[in-house]
Amino acid sequence: MKISVGGDHAGFPLKGVIVSALESMGHEVVDYGTFDTNPIDFPDITRTVCDSVLAGKAERAILVCGTGVGACIAANKIPGIRASVCHDIYSAHQCVEHDDVNVMCIGAQIVGPVLAVELLDSFLKAEFSTEEEFRRRVEKLHRMEKEFAQRHD
Repeated sequence: MKISVGGDHAGFPLKGVIVSALESMGHEVVDYGTFDTNPIDFPDITRTVCDSVLAGKAERAILVCGTGVGACIAANKIPGIRASVCHDIYSAHQCVEHDDVNVMCIGAQIVGPVLAVELLDSFLKAEFSTEEEFRRRVEKLHRMEKEFAQRHD
């Protein structure tokens, strides 16, 4: 699977572990930075990573910041992106299975390297359910996204 990865300075220490783990799992990874601990604003990295998903350059993405929350908020502002903070194994696969999440956000100050790798594995092995109830709900999310975007143009 093609995976885009990015993080801010707070996520930088964990991002290297994530990139290495993804590559060892056999995924094709594009790392959009940051590449050091110099301060950078998470919305900038989030925009770049999410653009790659929307352009079809990646099937899913991983964002790493301090808590995962800021990156998740920024990602969910972008139409077509469904992001979730995942700090436990169940959420990492359930968010894909039930909500068709395409961006997982991880907090480098919250989870360590071992759990991060387990989260990646769970998230990337998950598939969106074919059950009607989940498809219906995600379609409602798409309609909400379009409705609110038109309302605020």
